[in-house]
Amino acid sequence: MNPHHFFFFLSRRLRPCVAFLTLVFTFATVATSILAAPEPAPTDGSARNVVLVHGAFVDGSSYAGVIAILQKAGYHVTAVQNPLTSLEDDVAATRRALALQDGPTVLVGHSWGGVVISEAGNDPKVVGLVFLAALVPDVGELFSEIAQRFPAAPGSAHIQSRNGYARMDQDGFVANFAQDLPADQARVLAAVQGPIDATLFTHKTTVAAWKDKPSWYAVATQDRMLLPEMQRYLATRAKAQIVELDTSHACTLTRPAEVAKLIEAAAHGTR
Repeated sequence: MNPHHFFFFLSRRLRPCVAFLTLVFTFATVATSILAAPEPAPTDGSARNVVLVHGAFVDGSSYAGVIAILQKAGYHVTAVQNPLTSLEDDVAATRRALALQDGPTVLVGHSWGGVVISEAGNDPKVVGLVFLAALVPDVGELFSEIAQRFPAAPGSAHIQSRNGYARMDQDGFVANFAQDLPADQARVLAAVQGPIDATLFTHKTTVAAWKDKPSWYAVATQDRMLLPEMQRYLATRAKAQIVELDTSHACTLTRPAEVAKLIEAAAHGTR
């Protein structure tokens, strides 16, 4: 057989096989990309942006588990890094993060972060507030004014102030801030905590955004930093939808799935 005829004959025979293999390869590539990609963001008009504000004695990485869950669900997530030098500075950092959002946003605050989002939550992009074992002050209300209505939290005795800055001692952090985490993990968190301005808790808010925005609240029932009774009082006063989590103050680290679920409920506006 003429070589030219032979290759022509062979190409005709192989053409269906090549087409089939091409189809299989294309399907596999598309399937792989679908499986690897995060789920699409909500398309029902609910918020797709989430801004997370951490509290004192931790930083934005304390939301790591929550962030991974929300990103997989298709949300655009931003974690603020508070300087913890003043309420004004923390609010400014949060407002910078809000300025980057392209639409409706859920604003989340843990612990001291609740004060920050109460002040910054009047941003027009914010459609809901989520408080996690958090302070929820009224306008001009000091933390001390709230705290005096309740017994002293055990963890407060382990806050040390030196040279104008405060931090928790390691033993107190392990036993009171994150007592339900493995001790070695809690010690790491204690080691990386940044110093906070010793006057931070004396700053007064000028806004109480929770009076105008729908709110959600996660009570940490084993909290030794902000007593659960105080949390329930603050959540009820804010008319928030309340869930209770059997956890320490470090709820973002110990219960990331439940925290993410609450944030998603806020994003969808379910009350």
